[in-house]
Amino acid sequence: MAGKKKDPRPTWDEYFMEIAEVVAKRSNCSRRSVGAVIMKDNHILSAGYNGTPRKVKNCFEGGCPRCSGKVESGKHLDECYCSHAEQNAICQAAEYGNAIAGGTIYVTISPCITCAKMIINSGMKEVVYGGDYAFIDKVGELFDAAGVKYRKFKPRSAR
Repeated sequence: MAGKKKDPRPTWDEYFMEIAEVVAKRSNCSRRSVGAVIMKDNHILSAGYNGTPRKVKNCFEGGCPRCSGKVESGKHLDECYCSHAEQNAICQAAEYGNAIAGGTIYVTISPCITCAKMIINSGMKEVVYGGDYAFIDKVGELFDAAGVKYRKFKPRSAR
């Protein structure tokens, strides 16, 4: 009896995270490129990347006063016009009538506190993230309090 062949395809986590990484390439923020994909039952419901709102000049064209200046990272966030990838993915789902409650969001970097609140209030059940953002401890506390699972992505080769 021949041995069972190993499935050469990416895992579902690898598949959705790789898509989020491609989505991040559309980012128009000049400071950081982030992508997010919302899925449910292994089907993509929505995607988003960070950047200025529709009809506002792109960041790299000077559309965001914070990003076009020489502001230190983490400072003057109230001056930034850019929306985060998670926010844009949630808004896109709403615009097109895709119910994301019970879904999972894959994001290339861990969510900020504002995005965590939006994820919780949209009814998503899980967050899978790539890199760590500065507030992951506080965001983790918020997810724990709300019962939202969150975990750092680990590719098969890193396990």
